[in-house]
Amino acid sequence: MLRGIGMATVMIVVAGVAVAQQTTQVAQDKIVRVNQIQVIGSHNSYHTGFAPSERKYLESKNPKALRALDYSHAPLPDQLSGGVRQLEIDVFADAKGGRYAHLPIDDAAAKAGLPADPNFDPDHEMDKPGFKVMHVQGVDERSSCHTFVKCLTVVRQWSKAHPNHLPLFLLIETKEDGGKAREGMIATEPFTAEVFNQLDTEVRSVFKTGEYITPDEVRGSASTLNAAILAGGWPTLEKSRGKVIFLLDQRKVETVYTEGHASLKGRVFFTNAEPGKPDAAFTEQNSGTREVIDDLVKQGYLVRTRTDEGTEEARTNNTARRDLVFTTGAQMISTDYPPSEPSQWSPFVVKFPDGLVARCNPVTKPAGCVDRLLEAPMGTSTARR
Repeated sequence: MLRGIGMATVMIVVAGVAVAQQTTQVAQDKIVRVNQIQVIGSHNSYHTGFAPSERKYLESKNPKALRALDYSHAPLPDQLSGGVRQLEIDVFADAKGGRYAHLPIDDAAAKAGLPADPNFDPDHEMDKPGFKVMHVQGVDERSSCHTFVKCLTVVRQWSKAHPNHLPLFLLIETKEDGGKAREGMIATEPFTAEVFNQLDTEVRSVFKTGEYITPDEVRGSASTLNAAILAGGWPTLEKSRGKVIFLLDQRKVETVYTEGHASLKGRVFFTNAEPGKPDAAFTEQNSGTREVIDDLVKQGYLVRTRTDEGTEEARTNNTARRDLVFTTGAQMISTDYPPSEPSQWSPFVVKFPDGLVARCNPVTKPAGCVDRLLEAPMGTSTARR
C-alpha cells in the first residue's frame, strides 16, 4: 500500500486523447527543476518581537515604527515543519564580538522609569566573535537565534531530520549603516570582500560539501552563471532534495561579493543580481508586476517577491497583493504570515490550498507535474516511494 505522496494519477494527452498515467515522486523528480516549483517563505524569519518595556517605550517615541515591526515568528525549525521553505536571516558583522551585546533601547526604557525586561541574551552569544542576527541594531535585536552559526545549525539539524525535503532557500540580508549610525543605534562594521569571505567560511563551518547547491555546480561548463541559467541550468529535484540554496538579499553588495570571483566562482551565495550580468541567477521583485516577474521566471531566473509589508495588509485583511502574487511564477513568496502563523488582527495568511507545502510553478511547470508529489501536504506521511 502506498502512503503519503508516493504515487499520483495524472492525465496526459496521447494522439488527442486524455490518458490516465500513474507517476511517482521519484519519476517526477527527474524532470522538475528547482526553478519549476513555488514555495512560501517567511520575512525576517528569526524575529521574535519586543519585550514589554521595549514595546511601551517604542510606542511612546515612535508608534509608526512599532506598527511596522509588530510581528514575530516561531523558531526556525517550527516554521520549516509548518511548511515554510524559504527563510530570511539578517546578519551584522561583528569580528571581535560584543559590539551588539548591550541594548541602548533598554537603557532608554529604564531612564523612562519602565521595569527591566528579560535579558535578551542570557547565554551571552552576542559576546562571541562572528556574524550576529537581528533586525535593527540597538533597538530590535531579539532573535530566536542570535548568531548566524546558530541559525544555520538549527536549519541543518531540521534538514538532516527531514532528508526528503524540497531545497530550502536561505535568503541572507547583510546589514550595515554606511557609517551613519542614528541616535540610539550601534555603529556597524562594513561588509568588505574579506568580510564576505568570512561569511562564506561560517556557512562552510556548518554545512558540508554536498549539503548545499553552489553557483559553481549550476554554472558547470557554461561561460558564465547567467548563460547556464538562460540555458535551463538549474538542477532537478532529484539532485536537490535535502539541500540548501544560499541567496544574498542586497543588490548593492553584488559587486563587493563578486570581486575576484567572476560568475561567483568559488562562492557560496547566489547574488541578488541585475538580470543579464554574468552572476545573475536570482533576483528580487518584492513589489514587481506580474508581467515583470513572469518574464524573469520564463528566462530561468529564481525570483523572490512579497505579499505584505509592515503589517498593513494583515491589519485590514487586504489580500490584493497576495492574490496577485499567487498568479505569478515567483518561486519564493515571502510573508510575515506563513501557513502556521496567521495574522492576529484578521484572517490574513499566506498559504497554498489543501495543506500543500509547495506547488508546481504556475508559469514554468513541466507537463504532468503533480503538486502533492513535490512534498507531502502538512500533516501527512513524508515517506518516499
